[in-house]
Amino acid sequence: MIELNQVTAYQQQTQVFDRISLKIGYNERVAILGPNGAGKSTLLKLMTREIHPVDTPDSYLKLFGDERVNLWNLRSKIGFVSQDLQEDYTPYTSALNVVISGFFGAIGAHDHIKPSDDQVALARDLMAKLGMSVDEQHMFQRLSTGQKRRLLLARALVHDPQALILDEPTSGLDMGASLGLLKLMRSFCGEGRAMIITTHHINEIIPEIDRVVLMSEGQVVADGPKSEILTSDNLSDLYQTDLEVSEQYGWYGCWHS
Repeated sequence: MIELNQVTAYQQQTQVFDRISLKIGYNERVAILGPNGAGKSTLLKLMTREIHPVDTPDSYLKLFGDERVNLWNLRSKIGFVSQDLQEDYTPYTSALNVVISGFFGAIGAHDHIKPSDDQVALARDLMAKLGMSVDEQHMFQRLSTGQKRRLLLARALVHDPQALILDEPTSGLDMGASLGLLKLMRSFCGEGRAMIITTHHINEIIPEIDRVVLMSEGQVVADGPKSEILTSDNLSDLYQTDLEVSEQYGWYGCWHS
């Protein structure tokens, strides 16, 4: 589904990746874990074509098997939710129009956007699924962080994408909202979707995720099955502090030892 080979990439004037390679297959559920500044969000921006790699002869970035990607087609295959999108979203957009905007790749409501009756009906169905029906006419800026995140998830789902990409999904949420969002993520996996999340909290890694990639300073430092990667030694090395990791019923937690 996603293949980076010897990719170099910059965020503005800063080099984030120097010849990084990574493959993620169809229907995989992957967590990308690492401290702030590891390159997690930049990696997702490469996957969604928000930024582009440096063009060098021996490197490539393929999405769904193709180096050249039509953005409209990509939006129908990947649903993306991030903290940046939430912060940049037009504040005086009604909740319903936030979801509808996903059909058009827009941020906010615009006069030239004329959704069909079917699109409006699907947007309402998705809002109901995510528990947001009663907030249909509320302005985006007046909603809680958890409600905003649910709306952006509904927006990401309008094209019934093959994969969901979630950048630090529970960032800024209180405990109740976090647990509610994790429950939704588990239900999405039950629908057969691929899922990629970035996080620096292992308690966000739902049991359905079976592969973990550890990143540090723009490099992949470990990659494999969750049970083999989420160990005390690996996380202690990653975060440069002594950590103990435990697992119960498919959920992982850690504490300072």
